[in-house]
Amino acid sequence: MGIKDLSQLSDMHIDVLREIGNIGAGNAATSLAQMLNRKIDMTTPSVRIMDITDVDKAMGGPETPVVAILVEITGDIHGIMMFVVGKPFTQLLLQVLLGEETKPDCMNLTDIENSALSEIGNIMIGSYVNAIASISNLKIDISVPAVTADMVGSLLTVPAAEMGAVSDKIIFVEDDFKNADDRITANMMLIPSLDSLEKLMNGLGIEL
Repeated sequence: MGIKDLSQLSDMHIDVLREIGNIGAGNAATSLAQMLNRKIDMTTPSVRIMDITDVDKAMGGPETPVVAILVEITGDIHGIMMFVVGKPFTQLLLQVLLGEETKPDCMNLTDIENSALSEIGNIMIGSYVNAIASISNLKIDISVPAVTADMVGSLLTVPAAEMGAVSDKIIFVEDDFKNADDRITANMMLIPSLDSLEKLMNGLGIEL
């Protein structure tokens, strides 16, 4: 293996991850449009390799309230993925999907709201995973999503603890989805094990 940390990825590797992010985000936008029954456009995703400790700044600060849907990746590659959305996006999703007339309290989710967000996360994360699997010919499975509503700073302790022994870097994808009335930002965080990243690159015919 040519690298010992995600920070050692070359510009070419980052471009490959960016293209995977583009395909995944395109799939996610299609899924989102179907869920919301409205036209959704997207801008080109921003893909960065970041220190886990810097992610809170990129998402508005450690006290920013968000909802995170986390899954474990298994199969040919291993790691975790976390789909993170802010309060306005969460409220929009729940209002449209559940027909709620008032804006829900995203920090105190009901069982039905939690279940709805779990399904949304499953679909959105699945969009990315399917993109990765289809272009790399790898078999990738995801666990049942775990939904958590908290401040960004608190949420980031989960991936830091889960994968801290592997790397203190993550692949951070920022997506902007737009419809006629709203501009929605969502973030996808991917923390693969290094041998999984090597398998992914090899599946794409690229040496790591």
